[in-house]
Amino acid sequence: MLPKPLLIATFNINGTNARLPRLVEWLEAAKPDIACLQEIKMMTENFPVEVLREAGYHCLVQGQKGFNGVAILSREPATEVQRGLPGDETDEQSRYLEADVMGVRVASIYLPNGNPQPGPKFDYKLAWMERLRVHALGLLQTGLPVVLAGDYNVVPNDDDIWDPGALAGDALMQPGSRAAWRQLLWQGWTDAVRQLHPIGGIWSFWDYQAGAWPRDHGFRIDHLLLSPAAADRLQDAGVMKDVRGMEKASDHAPAFCVLR
Repeated sequence: MLPKPLLIATFNINGTNARLPRLVEWLEAAKPDIACLQEIKMMTENFPVEVLREAGYHCLVQGQKGFNGVAILSREPATEVQRGLPGDETDEQSRYLEADVMGVRVASIYLPNGNPQPGPKFDYKLAWMERLRVHALGLLQTGLPVVLAGDYNVVPNDDDIWDPGALAGDALMQPGSRAAWRQLLWQGWTDAVRQLHPIGGIWSFWDYQAGAWPRDHGFRIDHLLLSPAAADRLQDAGVMKDVRGMEKASDHAPAFCVLR
């Protein structure tokens, strides 16, 4: 008997305390095997491990008080591999967690926003992306099936947003951000959603402001990058758009891939 396909999702939850009922509802409905969360916005020790265990999930968590924070939820126990992105020992922001789980190496990534740009926040974003590029190259060289899943805060192409002019001055669409994204892809990573939806027009984020959700004024910044060993198993990918329409929803919807 062949093993069942593996559903891996990435979801910027925008505050665990504010969204916990929505998170549990989504887990029960979508039943991802692995869920990478970003912006949990709480200390590691405060993460609702017991609630999520009752929902059927093991938890690895890298928290931070009030900001950032990432987690990996999984149907089977995960083995932590890397906590924090290597390359800068002074970086105290909780934005990277990597684990081996269910036969796959998975990372939950919350890449810096970078606004306002230009400025130190944008410089930090580009430096962080360079550190990610270096680390990702090492992951490729392992030959493992690897999924780098998260909120990358990069709109890769003009057809990944409802109106390219709307964010022309934003850090998410600057040439430097997009160049750093392309450098990642050129290593040999596959953008799972783009691979199966090559003409764009799929969003994963809709702002709370200006009626963005009802007007479908969104853009795609939540991505799953697959190593060749993972990309060879790609069966499906997309965005669970309906989650954004739930009451008191996150401003993101989960992006996902299915691996054979």
